[in-house]
Amino acid sequence: MENTACAVERPSVTVVLPAYNEEDTIDEILGRVYASNLPTEVIVVDDASTDGTGEKLKQLQAQYGFKLLSHERNQGKGAALRTGFTAATGDIIIIQDADLEYDPADYPMLVQPILDGRADVVYGSRFLGGPHRVLYYWHAVGNHLLTTLSNMLTNLNLSDMEVGYKVFRREILEKFEIKSNRFNFEPEFTAKVARHGFRIFEMPISYSGRTYNEGKKIGWRDGVAAILAIIRYRFFR
Repeated sequence: MENTACAVERPSVTVVLPAYNEEDTIDEILGRVYASNLPTEVIVVDDASTDGTGEKLKQLQAQYGFKLLSHERNQGKGAALRTGFTAATGDIIIIQDADLEYDPADYPMLVQPILDGRADVVYGSRFLGGPHRVLYYWHAVGNHLLTTLSNMLTNLNLSDMEVGYKVFRREILEKFEIKSNRFNFEPEFTAKVARHGFRIFEMPISYSGRTYNEGKKIGWRDGVAAILAIIRYRFFR
């Protein structure tokens, strides 16, 4: 008697990539995204770039076939992600920054806890031993302080709340609405994931941080905004 194995359909994966003035890196990061051979859908949101990013994206879209969405005015990372999430159809969503700080070669490791049925959300972590470029001490201190404050108010024990790599089942977005337009997306998302009791994993990732001369956009004002967001989304629903 023959045994017939039933093929198990692998969940589809959408990469949402917000971009603002990343003319120098957008072609390489998209090349790396597609070289990972994991995403079944890629959505790029041009957040009203003022350099050559928009033109490059039109050329790259013809090459790769990704979905390209554009804002008429700059609204921030959170708003760009919200636009991308609305268009996403994959079972799993990966957030990918448009610079080269995060490496899509980490995708298989990041999605595995979800594929195994152990997690609903996976955070990458720059502080769990992965290879990383050595840069700003006080920037790292600021990240630790923000993560500590977030952990105190959410009762989580994350090592890197502010990390760009967040991977999650798409259906969790049905449980809450993202309000933040800018970088305070990170504490808002974390607070709401914690409030709903979703299972969270952390995985070590490689990290190649940029200097401000190389185009790094987050600064101390964003840190202050993150503190206010941590408090707001913990106590004001």
